Amino acid sequence: MSGSYLNLIGLAQRAGKCTLGEEAIVRDIQKQKAKLVLIAEDTGKQTKKKLTDKCSFYDIPCYVVDDRETLSQAIGKAGRVAIAVLDQGFAKKLQSLLDESIRG
Repeated sequence: MSGSYLNLIGLAQRAGKCTLGEEAIVRDIQKQKAKLVLIAEDTGKQTKKKLTDKCSFYDIPCYVVDDRETLSQAIGKAGRVAIAVLDQGFAKKLQSLLDESIRG
């Protein structure tokens, strides 16, 4: 995965446009506040399934990205396995960066 999306996640976090924590993310998905959800590839099976199922039910883009260490480092908080992006602008740009890195 490219590092440029990590910079953008950090920027979104500093701008206050991210939700952290499984329950808060699920709540934001249900309220349609989340525009994009990122899940660390080393997240537990149950958590990963819960979040991906919620995203597909509510039609919210969901990506499995780097490990939790990389994701946590990008936002400056330890032990984070998932991040919901609440801003449409950040979400669109992140999606295009992630799609590029998957294709490229």
